[in-house]
Amino acid sequence: MSADAESIEPLPTEPPSTESGRADAERTEPVDALPVSAGIVLEHDFASRLPELAVPWRAFRPEEPRTLAWNDALAAELGIDADRLPEPLRARFLLGNALPQGSAPVAQAYAGHQFGGYSPRLGDGRALLLGELRDPSGRLRDLHLKGSGRTPFARADGFAAVAPMLREYLMGEAMAALGVPTTRALGVVATGRRVPRDGELRDGAVLARVASSHLRVGSFQFARGLGDAEVLVRLADYAVERHAPELAGAPDRYVGLLDAVVRAQAGLVAQWVLVGFVHGVMNTDNMTISGETIDYGPCAFIDAFDPAASFSSIDHQGRYAFGNQPSIALWNLTRFAETLLPLLAPDVETAKSTAVASLDRFGGLYNDAWMAGMRGKLGLAHAAGRAAVDDRALAELTADMLTDLQRHRIDYTSFFRALGRAAAGDPTALDGVLPREGGGSGAGDWGSGGWVQRWLGAGPDAGEMDRANPLYIPRNHLVEEALAAAERGDFGPFSRLLDVLARPFEEQSGNERYERPAPEGGPAHVTFCGT
Repeated sequence: MSADAESIEPLPTEPPSTESGRADAERTEPVDALPVSAGIVLEHDFASRLPELAVPWRAFRPEEPRTLAWNDALAAELGIDADRLPEPLRARFLLGNALPQGSAPVAQAYAGHQFGGYSPRLGDGRALLLGELRDPSGRLRDLHLKGSGRTPFARADGFAAVAPMLREYLMGEAMAALGVPTTRALGVVATGRRVPRDGELRDGAVLARVASSHLRVGSFQFARGLGDAEVLVRLADYAVERHAPELAGAPDRYVGLLDAVVRAQAGLVAQWVLVGFVHGVMNTDNMTISGETIDYGPCAFIDAFDPAASFSSIDHQGRYAFGNQPSIALWNLTRFAETLLPLLAPDVETAKSTAVASLDRFGGLYNDAWMAGMRGKLGLAHAAGRAAVDDRALAELTADMLTDLQRHRIDYTSFFRALGRAAAGDPTALDGVLPREGGGSGAGDWGSGGWVQRWLGAGPDAGEMDRANPLYIPRNHLVEEALAAAERGDFGPFSRLLDVLARPFEEQSGNERYERPAPEGGPAHVTFCGT
């Protein structure tokens, strides 16, 4: 994976407008002030500093909202006292109908490449940034709504259904428990409004999302497209302050910002691949500057290992397939670098060569992160394991291993837990998982090419493996089962799955069904954006 100067071109400078719909902002929904007793104060940092990328707006106000999910752990992390937000005040807060002091809701403007095609004006069509909350550590965290009604950027009805919002809540919590950088949901509220989806009327919902920020590659594409260098500088400086404050004021801070985003995304995508996650819609408006996973629309986790695995109903060509994610990330980062060209150097050629130098580090950063993670998954991260298997030998071993996984369509998650049992001395751990070579019966006879023998000879640490390899992931069939039940009003399966996924590395007695892949012979899993 590498970039070259020829692949980096300045963006079109036709200014995409945020003006359409500004007059309609006077026709807004009624809003209440959140009582001071709730103890929540927001800032409006983005809205005040980057008005060119924001349209003041208000969320729609349903008549009888009902909180479906509330994230106690995240609320505590943010310094929110749930006891000071009783119902129905909690629901109104999560809907953006009861605004904390300092809140100035805006729909954010951004552009984006969607499946490779450039759209100069996307933006929050059904979402609002309520503002930023300063957590107990002093860090700003965005509070953002999804499904809160049409905005001037709307491309559809502006609403969301219960199942996709609960899916995003569930996936964000699962990824956080797995240690993957992610946005998270503070809560989900049923609106009582029915929304048309796939020829049916479904219950509507709003999700309240928390993120380090909602700055995206698409935010920079929009700012660059405005043709106003001062706006681009302000956005870049804002991103530095939020995500690379050590660079603030430095003369080379924009090069440093590009380097930081390249590094963050290389690490993030490596973690996706290590846990078997397929994002499904890696458009540039879905790539964060922070390096957090965002927008869990058509995402899924692989069962059988397959680099070509693609689940999204709209990804007809497999552009965002499991194995393509690193190269797509680099493609997106190249688009990000294009937006920064005017800030990287006084002349275009120097700016392009500077950008290429930064982008060229992506492959090594990704490989280092993936190899470090794979060492842990194979129990070889300890000193003796590193001495026994150097990086070159590890690359050869994992290549042989993944060839076996793909050839025999082996369940990715279950395989590594079985491998951990083999490391612990169970001579039958891989029976029924990997075929034995040449009909042998010894522990090292599993697999092809002798990789199991080489791996066992390196002294893998079984405990290290169990700490790195989850036993429970959001299996696609279990997620759909839980969401279908929730749509019928039964939240038991959703709550149980959420509880299991909160401790993905621990064996949980009585929860064996959550370990297993989908039964063979079932229909192929297909995911949808939910818009």
